[in-house]
Amino acid sequence: MKSQKKAVVFTGAGMSADSGVSTFRDADGLWENHRIEDVCTPEAWARDPQGVLDFYNARRAQLDEVEPNAGHRAVARLEEYFEQVTVVTQNVDDLHERAGSSRVIHLHGELRKARSERNPEVIVPAPGPTRLGDKGPDGAQLRPHIVFFGEAVPEYERALEIVREADLFVVIGTSLAVYPAAGLIYRLRPDVPVWLVDPRPAQVAIPNPLTVIAEGAAAGVPPLVEELIRRETESGRDS
Repeated sequence: MKSQKKAVVFTGAGMSADSGVSTFRDADGLWENHRIEDVCTPEAWARDPQGVLDFYNARRAQLDEVEPNAGHRAVARLEEYFEQVTVVTQNVDDLHERAGSSRVIHLHGELRKARSERNPEVIVPAPGPTRLGDKGPDGAQLRPHIVFFGEAVPEYERALEIVREADLFVVIGTSLAVYPAAGLIYRLRPDVPVWLVDPRPAQVAIPNPLTVIAEGAAAGVPPLVEELIRRETESGRDS
């Protein structure tokens, strides 16, 4: 019998780093040798849409060269034991879905989708390249379905509702520095336990009961998941 607890897993770039996906902002401030300001702002899109499309087309193509790692697969395994498991991710790749997670909220958009530059609610699949002249159902140019810096985060309110109902919260591979996403952890009920998995854990004040695992996703998440499953299995036998 599955646990009735609601588990939320909050992931950042470190979740996919072990799969070979470049982190969004490396130590040099670049993403795949590009300045963030040149590829991930409304101004960049207005100034050089072809360059922005080329950048995200290349990132999309890279997804075909990587696979989910042991951390992704372990997170998906939670669904066998918990009635509701929601992944809230800052990542724009599809590795959680490919690992088997069925309930994923992408706060910052998705590489394999495009949207109308006129209406952010007009979203279409983008399995291959998006080019200038490609139009959405509303007749407007398609742009990457990515939340650029300075834009609203449409999925934030949905994620916030999920977080407020969480019974346990696992944070994987994020610096907890990008807002508003990072603020979700402060919306938990005060008694909800938090596990933080990261080789360089964020130095932030988390008011909830906290367990820190200073490991990467592939090494640190599978044993944590097994421990969470063991706890819930034993709890179910005792109830």
